[in-house]
Amino acid sequence: HMSEKTESRKDMSGARAASDVPVVRNLIGGAWVESHGTNSVPVYNPATGEVIATTPLSTGCDVDDAVAAAAKAFDAWRETPVVLRARAMFRYRDLLERHSDELARLITRNQGKTLAESRGSMMRAIECVEVACAGPSLLMGGYGLENVGGRGVDSHVLKHPLGVCAIITPFNFPAMVPMWMFPVAIACANIFILKPSERDPSCAGFMAILMTEAGLPDGVLNVVNGDKEAVDVLLSDPTVQAVSFVGSTTVGEYIYQTGCAHGKRVQALCGAKNHM
Repeated sequence: HMSEKTESRKDMSGARAASDVPVVRNLIGGAWVESHGTNSVPVYNPATGEVIATTPLSTGCDVDDAVAAAAKAFDAWRETPVVLRARAMFRYRDLLERHSDELARLITRNQGKTLAESRGSMMRAIECVEVACAGPSLLMGGYGLENVGGRGVDSHVLKHPLGVCAIITPFNFPAMVPMWMFPVAIACANIFILKPSERDPSCAGFMAILMTEAGLPDGVLNVVNGDKEAVDVLLSDPTVQAVSFVGSTTVGEYIYQTGCAHGKRVQALCGAKNHM
């Protein structure tokens, strides 16, 4: 059973419909908002077949709002010292440790893994956040050579964020796969839009709430629920600089080709195999 505090957190990311089934909301610019669209799909508990939530299929307008909020947050976040960004990740890691079992139970209820497997995936997710905590080391530049290209021409390496990034995540690891991506990207001063699987969106909302509690400014992490319509806008919007995807080969090939055609950096891990 979840605590009252956990239930209040859930209420932030899911409004109650007339049937008392939560309707998942989007996180845009620090506010939990309903989709502009009217289409939705049910979320099932795979163990029982019970409908436990409803996922909105966000429209292009919803994604546009998220991209605008992300772009607005970028200038201030990129100027935030890296040690402060890393401290937010340390606080996030602490919150994940404290609520790891609640998230594991949420994974099992939404996705259907055994609880032991869900706990294992949370352990791996937290390890990824620990990498993000090393932001000051990850982002160290370097001094290359004096007179590298001629007299008075010296070489230096500085690392700069790309800007607005997006990730499209699969149903099978609703917590671990997003945390492969957004903690490191955010620690590196990027702004993030997470489009979780419409089959099990609840973990994305809970993780975003914990990131807010860790002190992340509004708009640095946004969550947009939906299907292909939302994805297509992320792939074509010129403000989005990079896209990561984990899922099927067919969809991954589409995302790679479409994103690259729009000049984005695209990472597509496909076919139920990891990148190793």
